Amino acid sequence: MFVIMTYDVGVERVARALKVARKYLTWIQNSVFEGEITRAKFERLKVEMGKIIDTEKDAVVFYIFRTKMYTSRETMGIEKGKEETII
Repeated sequence: MFVIMTYDVGVERVARALKVARKYLTWIQNSVFEGEITRAKFERLKVEMGKIIDTEKDAVVFYIFRTKMYTSRETMGIEKGKEETII
């Protein structure tokens, strides 16, 4: 499946949230990540993020697609986290 994840967490938790998110997805912008992920890894990501966030103050949002095939992305300005072809 293809997932886009965003988060808004307290400044004291940002570094830990970033570290966990980068283990599973590609960093696109400050609090935005995307990528193909298995159901099992997605569940682990949610568990790890759940241990970091304060549910009274923070938010994590997942947009879940069956496949990347039916999505598109447009970027204005600099593009971060773009896919690179390695030959």
